[in-house]
Amino acid sequence: MTARMTTRSSAPVRQSSVRAHNLALVLDTVANSADPPSRAAVSAATGLTRATVSALVDDLIAGGLLTELDPPPRTGAGRPAAGLALTAAGPAGLGLEINVDYLAACVVDLTGAVRQRLTEHGDQRPAGAAEALAALGRLGARARLAAEADGLVVAGAALAVPGLVSGGLVRVAPNLGWQNVDAAALLRSVPELAGLPVTVDNEANLAALGELRVAGANPDFLYVSGEIGIGAGLVIGGELYRGVRGWSGEIGHVTVYPDGRPCRCGANGCLEQYAGQEALAADEPLAAAALGIALSAVVNLVDVPVIVLGGAFVPHFARLRDGIETELRRRVLTSGLAPVTLRAAGLEVEAAVRGAADAVVREVREDPAGWLRRTS
Repeated sequence: MTARMTTRSSAPVRQSSVRAHNLALVLDTVANSADPPSRAAVSAATGLTRATVSALVDDLIAGGLLTELDPPPRTGAGRPAAGLALTAAGPAGLGLEINVDYLAACVVDLTGAVRQRLTEHGDQRPAGAAEALAALGRLGARARLAAEADGLVVAGAALAVPGLVSGGLVRVAPNLGWQNVDAAALLRSVPELAGLPVTVDNEANLAALGELRVAGANPDFLYVSGEIGIGAGLVIGGELYRGVRGWSGEIGHVTVYPDGRPCRCGANGCLEQYAGQEALAADEPLAAAALGIALSAVVNLVDVPVIVLGGAFVPHFARLRDGIETELRRRVLTSGLAPVTLRAAGLEVEAAVRGAADAVVREVREDPAGWLRRTS
C-alpha cells in the first residue's frame, strides 16, 4: 500500500486573529444585551475566561468603544458589578446622500443615535458630478466638524447615490446624468474630508440597511425607495442581497407597461415613469397600480414576506396602500396563503443617509481590532 499525505486547506490561526475575533465577540455581546452586562456576564455569555474578558474590555474602553457604568445601589450582601455599554463619545459614522433634488449629511454615534443632521434642497442635475459632490463634501464637513466639537471621532464616511456602483465608481446614475464618476475621490478633495475613508453604495441598499435597524423581529424584507427614480434593497436573513455584480435592486426599471412612456434608461414603460416622485405627484392611483404590478413580480420571484415603502412614498403611503394591495392580491400567486405585509419606512425620508452613517458604525463594531489599530 502507498501512504497518501493529506494537507490542510486552512492556514494556522494567528494569535492576532483570535484576539480580533474575541474583541468583536465581546463588543457584539455588550451591544446586543437587553441590559448593560457585567464583565462576569459577558464571560458567561461568550465562554471566554473572566481574565480574558477583563483584558479585552479594558482595551475596548481605552479605544473609546465601551464605557463602564456606575454600579447600581447595593441591595444585599456583596459588591454590585458595574455594567458595560457602547460609548456615545467615541467613533461615529458620517453619512452622505446625493439625490436629484437634495443633499444630506448626518453623523451617527456607536449607539446608533443621530448626533448631526443637515439637508440642502436644490436640483443637482445642472451642477454636474464635480460641483454637486463638492457641495455635498462641504455639507459633510460641517456635520463632521460639529460632531467632533461634540467629542466624537468620525471613523469614516459612506455616500448613498442613486445609481449603479462598482469598484468604488458610480458607473451610471441616469437621473443625475453621471457615468463612471469617482465620487469618493471628489469628496476627499474637500480639505475637511481629506484622508477620511470614504465608501460609495447605492442609496436603496444603504436605506435598506438603515431600515434593518428598525425592522423589528422580521429580518426579511424588500425596501423600495421612492425619489425621482426608484430603487430597492432586498434584505434576507438580516443581510443585504447585492447580486453577483452588486447591481441588484433596480426595480425602477422593471417594465410595467411595455408600450408605455419612454424612460431615461432608453426603455419604455419603466416603473419610475409611473411612480417616481414627479409621476407620483401627478397621478397617485396610477402610481399605486404601477407599484403593485412591479412588486407582485418581485414577490412571485423571491417570496419576500414584507415590503417597506420609503423616501417620497412615505407621505403618500396611506393613499397608495389600497391600490398596491389590490394588485398584490390579484397578481401574487400565494396571496391567499401568505399575504404580503406592506408598511411605510420607520426612518421615513432619512433612511439612506442614516443607513450610510450606520454602515460606517457597523464596520467599526464588526472589526473593533481594526479601529484599535487605527487609534493606537
